[in-house]
Amino acid sequence: MIKSDIVHAVVARTGTSKAQAELAVEAVFERMKRALASDDRIELRGFGVFNVRPRKTGVGRNPRTGAEVTIAPGKSIKFRPGKDMSAID
Repeated sequence: MIKSDIVHAVVARTGTSKAQAELAVEAVFERMKRALASDDRIELRGFGVFNVRPRKTGVGRNPRTGAEVTIAPGKSIKFRPGKDMSAID
């Protein structure tokens, strides 16, 4: 599923115009991006939880030379599905 599929589902469910549905979907995604950028937790009951977690410094290898390369610490987004999502087979 891609973003345009979500827009079409919103149009079909609400009967709004495609332009309004695009604005609504984009507003939701933009707000989620800003929340994750500021290390906030996003909890969607019945769906799941998005968390930002720190990632440790790592050591990698250059595939051409085999030289070790340090990988800087960073952040990653983790998703934990909710109970309703866990029941999907």
